[in-house]
Amino acid sequence: MNDEPIGPSPAQDEYAMRLALDQALNAQLAGEVPVGAVITQMVDGVPQVVATGYNRPITTHDPTAHAEIVALRHAAQLLGNYRLPGCTLYVTLEPCAMCAMALMHARIGRVVYAATDPKTGAAGSVIDLFGQAQLNHHTAVEGGLLADAAGGLLRDFFAERRAAQKAERDAAAASSEPLPVPEVIESDFGALR
Repeated sequence: MNDEPIGPSPAQDEYAMRLALDQALNAQLAGEVPVGAVITQMVDGVPQVVATGYNRPITTHDPTAHAEIVALRHAAQLLGNYRLPGCTLYVTLEPCAMCAMALMHARIGRVVYAATDPKTGAAGSVIDLFGQAQLNHHTAVEGGLLADAAGGLLRDFFAERRAAQKAERDAAAASSEPLPVPEVIESDFGALR
């Protein structure tokens, strides 16, 4: 008899990632980079949502308010423990170094992400913090679940931002007003998170 807990099925993983995509839409509605996260815990063989989060660094003036950190804070409060073993975090964008280390410090058992982040990804795209044998906690990581949907949401978000900035510049040029100082927009989705 195997005493290992049975993890979520592929269908349950997809359902949780779709909830994370809903959270990403909440971020977009708030004017934030659309990244969402969901934390689940197995209860009687069924994954239960413990906490959700979405990007909030701009609206909260908090550089640490990434979707993963927001979800971790909620889960820790709700479960009454800063350690979250046996929990799975689903996130729509590969975690950055800050989030990866927070997930490992929280002892999250598993991370599932959608789109890779070629600018700041710390689960293999730029660096693989989860794969560092020297660290004392090891988190299982899986990437690519609903990557097209998450990547499309991010690409559309940044395309809309660039178009709006271009329209502002064109309108200012047409009215002979001084051009506004443009906001820096990354060509990819990593740096503005």
